[in-house]
Amino acid sequence: MPTALITGASAGLGAEFARQLAARQADLVLVARGADALDELARRLRNEHGVHVEVLTADLADEGDVRRVAERIADAAAPIDLLVNNAGFGLPLQFADNDIDDEVRHLRVHVEASMRLMHTAIRVMRARGGRIINVASVAGFISRSTYSACKSWLIGFSRWANAEYGRDGVSVTALCPGFTHTSFHERMGLAPGEEGVPSFLWLDAPRVVRAGLRDASLGRPVSIPSLRYKAIVALSRVLPSGLTSGVARRGRV
Repeated sequence: MPTALITGASAGLGAEFARQLAARQADLVLVARGADALDELARRLRNEHGVHVEVLTADLADEGDVRRVAERIADAAAPIDLLVNNAGFGLPLQFADNDIDDEVRHLRVHVEASMRLMHTAIRVMRARGGRIINVASVAGFISRSTYSACKSWLIGFSRWANAEYGRDGVSVTALCPGFTHTSFHERMGLAPGEEGVPSFLWLDAPRVVRAGLRDASLGRPVSIPSLRYKAIVALSRVLPSGLTSGVARRGRV
């Protein structure tokens, strides 16, 4: 059976990736900071689908923990066929008012950890093929503080890496959802409705993950799992950045 390693797997899109991949009979390596939530998810997936599930507790803002996850990816005796870089968190959009240490940690988790894990994965996958999904956001196409900048980096790097390493059988896909019903917003202390976002703009996690897995299987560099968000991204390319930045202050994706 193929094996997938998923970061940020204890909740939200990471947990949904785990559920859908287990239903497809993929073995799993689940990575997150919270051991209790990972253990519970692993137990359910083993019982429901009969797949092998490893649990790896790690904080991807910590260099030593990132190294441990990279070592697991590099283990030739138990190869990883799919890497899902999903770990992340949000900060208030007012960069100057945020604690700079929080901003550095944010950058490490979203960009540095993803880059290090991709570096290891590509080195081992290019000899036999494999897939990488980087969970980015439509925010990566819009100017909105450091969250947008991190997601923009993931999108740009995924596009390049997909073209560069596709010849070696390695696909790299940036999954770019819009507002999605997960625990992401709750962890920021926001109750439902506090984002000021119309209900028609919200997506469901299962749909987002299905689209990401489908587009990764097709070797696409970018996956935007909704026609409405594809239209928004197209508009963002022609509208002034000042206008899109102003609109983007209303919510977080």
